[in-house]
Amino acid sequence: MAVYAHNKRAGFDYEALEKYEAGLELRGFEVKAIKAGKMNLTGARVIVRGGEAYLVGADIQPYQANNLPAEMVLGRTLRLLLSKSEIRTLGGAEGQRGLTIIPISVYSKGGRLKVGLAVARGKKKFDKRENIKRRDVKRQIDRTLKEQ
Repeated sequence: MAVYAHNKRAGFDYEALEKYEAGLELRGFEVKAIKAGKMNLTGARVIVRGGEAYLVGADIQPYQANNLPAEMVLGRTLRLLLSKSEIRTLGGAEGQRGLTIIPISVYSKGGRLKVGLAVARGKKKFDKRENIKRRDVKRQIDRTLKEQ
């Protein structure tokens, strides 16, 4: 299972409550670009409208910048492939105050591209500071142990 894109800010800015896996409706040139590592999930989110889920704000750069396909639209909204029950659950979570649906990573599974989603709650400023402090202490302990 190869990971092609990872949302680095998701773990820092949000606390994941539930995780889901969804397929992506893509065109061939978008698949090539994602497999080449030209996808950015920072700032992306999922919305549920009309009984369908969409990935908004994901940035897929062209595979070859000088050979851009005519039908390629940068910043296109991508439809997510989920079951009806999962879409209903995500729609209910999206409607709750303080919850959002964010993409965590894009990876391959069985020859198909999948996106890992999380229903998440935004972290407060003091939670972020606590994570930074914990990470710095761990880094300092590892450095001390390595020197000995």
